[in-house]
Amino acid sequence: MIFLQSSMPVVVWIILIILGLIIGGGIGYLIRVKTVEKKLSSAKDEADKVLTDAQKTLLNAEKEAEAKLQEASSILANAEKEAEIKKKESINEAKEEITKLKQEAEIDIKERKKSVVELETKLDLREDNLDRRSNSLDHREELLNAEKVKIDEKKQELDEQNNKINEILRLQEEKLVEIAGYTKEEAKNIIFEAVREEMKTEIASYIKDEEEKAKLEAQAKAKNILSLAIQKYSGEIASETTVTTVALPAEEMKGRVIGREGRNIRAIESLTGVDLIIDDTPEAVVLSGFDPIRREIAKRSLEILVSDGRIHPARIEEVVERCRNDVELVIRELGEDAVFKTGIGKIHPDLIKLIGRLNFRTSYGQNVLQHSIETAMLAGKMAAEIGENEILARRAGLLHDIGKAVDHEIEGSHVEIGVELANRFHEPKEVIDAIASHHEDVAPKSVIAVLVAAADALSSARPGARSDSLENYIKRLESLEEISNSVKGVQSSYAIQAGRELRVIVNPDEVDDLTIFTIARDIKTQIEQKLQYPGTIKVTVIRETRATDVAK
Repeated sequence: MIFLQSSMPVVVWIILIILGLIIGGGIGYLIRVKTVEKKLSSAKDEADKVLTDAQKTLLNAEKEAEAKLQEASSILANAEKEAEIKKKESINEAKEEITKLKQEAEIDIKERKKSVVELETKLDLREDNLDRRSNSLDHREELLNAEKVKIDEKKQELDEQNNKINEILRLQEEKLVEIAGYTKEEAKNIIFEAVREEMKTEIASYIKDEEEKAKLEAQAKAKNILSLAIQKYSGEIASETTVTTVALPAEEMKGRVIGREGRNIRAIESLTGVDLIIDDTPEAVVLSGFDPIRREIAKRSLEILVSDGRIHPARIEEVVERCRNDVELVIRELGEDAVFKTGIGKIHPDLIKLIGRLNFRTSYGQNVLQHSIETAMLAGKMAAEIGENEILARRAGLLHDIGKAVDHEIEGSHVEIGVELANRFHEPKEVIDAIASHHEDVAPKSVIAVLVAAADALSSARPGARSDSLENYIKRLESLEEISNSVKGVQSSYAIQAGRELRVIVNPDEVDDLTIFTIARDIKTQIEQKLQYPGTIKVTVIRETRATDVAK
């Protein structure tokens, strides 16, 4: 408004304003240029200062790097020296260890040589003992022959004395009739009483002689047949129990068998039906179960799992199934092998499997398959000796215990089950009769059945074939002594030779020499009636009179 009110023209004012603006802008520009130059100068100074500091720092870094390099070279040299020293020490230690092992090996070789020498010495001693025993047996045989000659001479003397006694009795009877004047009937009665008293002794003597004669003949014939049968066959004996032990390579393997939270051991037990007992026994696991086939499957499975190292439920299931198939194959092979060994000819395939299962069954510690094969061979040899069918006797002997293959699965005794199986597979009647009568449940109807029963008793009752518990053994010995001690006239008795012989000592003042045979027969009868025992028990009655005096 001022500009409009002034007298100066507007254009002049505009020009003045523009000039003022131009001058002001130039002055401001000059001021800014000076300011920038000052800032540039200051920045240059700072940059020079920083560059100087950087150069100093770089020099220091180069010096430190050179020092570190020298230090590293020194450390490397020391390390090489130490490595060389360690190498020499290791070589020396290895040489010492080799020397030590060599010395130990030499000591071990010396000890083994010493044990071999000791063993050879023992064998020489045993050979000498056998030679001495053979000489002793020869000497004993000579003594027995001399004793037999003496007994024959004494027997002849006794016969002569008996003849003299009979003659004296005849003369006495004649004088008695002549002097006493008895009637014929009275004299007959008197003589009869005297003869009856005399005959008691003669009857006892006759019974003794006849019993000994029968025993000698029967024993000689039976020994001949049995010795020939045993000579031609000798079976292996295998003893099994209700537990099986599996060895482990290391103690820590027990933890892997158990598995996390016990899943592995539960899987094995559920798949096999066998209990796993893991206790303090070092490097071993015990398998417990009544079924030997299950134990065999579990044993094979665990051995494969332990050797493989992969133990988990899926792997366990796979291995158990494979082992179950393997065991089935083994059972069939065992059955076929038994049939081949005994040579009984063609037989039903299912019976072959049952025969193979007997290998995993025991009776009083005796393997039933080996017992059956042994019974078959013995029955066959005895049948051949007496002219019976040898192959049929072997067949009956092999199948006589076939019921034991499934008696833990089917209700009934193994005899009843065996008869049922034999009828099902159409076995000959002699075989069925042998199965039914080999434990005297029924009377045998054929000679083959009697031979099988005898072979079964021979195989099972011979010493060492079967095991017996200590408690039953002690009870049997006590019962033997109680039976003998209850007989009148017995002073004492002793069960010896593991209960296979009973020695009875009688009072010589109460029992005479002939009565001891009656006592022996009475004790034998009571043992047969009251006791159950394997094999035979020999009863020996001893009567001894002693005369003692003291020289002063």
